[in-house]
Amino acid sequence: MSPEFQGQPDSDALTWSVLLGNWIEFARSAVALPENDEGHRWRASVADLIALQAVWFALGQLDRLDPVEVPVALDKALVLIDRHATALESRWGSEQVPAQVRGLIGDAREQWHHASSRSF
Repeated sequence: MSPEFQGQPDSDALTWSVLLGNWIEFARSAVALPENDEGHRWRASVADLIALQAVWFALGQLDRLDPVEVPVALDKALVLIDRHATALESRWGSEQVPAQVRGLIGDAREQWHHASSRSF
């Protein structure tokens, strides 16, 4: 019997649960952001930040796909990374994008590069 049926989550489920919990907490905390430009930028960025994290996570799971689907998944992932990164970067305008946001964008791009260099 597999571990998930014995009441022990597999490592993917645990990782996903922790990830989901962190982002739910982040989304909840967004309502408490100050009513100023910075607070509005962060609040407006929640969906983009969560989407980038979801793409990062999905890229780490490409080995679960049929190998013929991987190239399309990589293309879609790159489009999503570019779309959400552009939205985040434009939201801060001429001001510097916060380090946490730059880090998340960089992590997503790095995960894409890593995934695209693998053979499936």
